This record gives sequence, structure tokens and C-alpha cells, in this order.
Amino acid sequence: MSEMVLAAETLAHVGPAVSVFGSARLPTDSPYCLLSRELGARLAKAGLAVIAGGGPGVMAAANRGAFESGGTSIGLNIKLPSEQKDNPYQTIDLQFEYFYSRKATFFMHSMAYIALPGGFGTLDELFEALTLIQTGKVPAGPVILVGRSFWSGLINWLNTEVLKLDMVTPSHMDLFTIEDDPARVVDMILAYKYAHLGESLRPSALPR
Repeated sequence: MSEMVLAAETLAHVGPAVSVFGSARLPTDSPYCLLSRELGARLAKAGLAVIAGGGPGVMAAANRGAFESGGTSIGLNIKLPSEQKDNPYQTIDLQFEYFYSRKATFFMHSMAYIALPGGFGTLDELFEALTLIQTGKVPAGPVILVGRSFWSGLINWLNTEVLKLDMVTPSHMDLFTIEDDPARVVDMILAYKYAHLGESLRPSALPR
């Protein structure tokens, strides 16, 4: 509880934020890390805070893109016996002992979610976001999967097995989208932001 309270107090005034999920194990020159870094930069230039897991790989890339662009780069760091090492690209550094409070912080402070390729942790975060949106526990913001070749097998399985057995509905499958173009990803998030705030979207505001 103390971790959640501290996180809520620290992030109370950061403004609209986007969570970026992805693997800690990919090297910095991986195409997905390069995509994540570009996304972090574009989000920051659009005035959006970037929230990532604080570790290496895709997480560090998202933080780095935002950090180097002068934006708000938030790291939700988890204490683990291996893998996790805090990256240096964080303007706000939060430390967590428990996954529960860390995940709750992602969902309490994000208006949109970007999932790049990752392992069990990334899948856990992605499906937690979809479950919370599906059940109305958090606002229905954009959930964007980046990496069509990576995600296509999972989407096919959801359609042919889970949807076919009526374990989800067609509307549930509309809760997420796949998009590999970083500019279009940010466009979609900004469109949601301005629509949600009741403002018109100005094309000149979109980063290119």
C-alpha cells in the first residue's frame, strides 16, 4: 500500500501518460528497441509522459527516447534477483518490491498502452490492460501492439480458438489494434487524447 500511495503522490501532476511494455532481454540495437526509442521520443515531443518498467531492453529504449527529447520519462523499477537493472534514462524513478503495486501504478496513470514484443511479463501487462478495459475498471484507452510479425500468431490463436468458443466477443477483439508505424501510433493516441478532452485535433501538433 505504501508503494501505491508514494507512486500516486509522485505522479499526480505528470499529465497524460502512455505506458510502454516490452522485453528486458533485447539488445539496444534490436529493431524493436529502436522502434521503442523512436516511440518514446515522439510521445515526449507530443507532450505525453512515457511510463516504462525502468529496466533494460525495450523499457530502457522507451525511457531513453523520452529522456533525450526532454520529456517526462518515468521508470517503474522492480526489485528482482536477475534481469532487472534500472536504466539511467528516467526523470522520475519509482522503486517497487511488489508486482501488484507496480502494475496498479501503470494502470492508474496511463491513458494508452503500447505493447512491443516481450515475454511473460509483457504478456501479463498486456492482458491485464485488456481485462481492466473489458471489465470497465479503467477507461477504455488505446491499446496498440507494435510488431505485426511478432503478434500475428497470438491474434490468429485468439480468433480461431478463444473467439470461436465464445470466450471473448468480437467487441473484445476491437479493444486493441496492431500498428508498426511510430508516427501512426502517436497519431492514434493524440486523436484519442483530443477527443477525450473534447478538443479538435490539430494536424500541425502531430510529430513527424
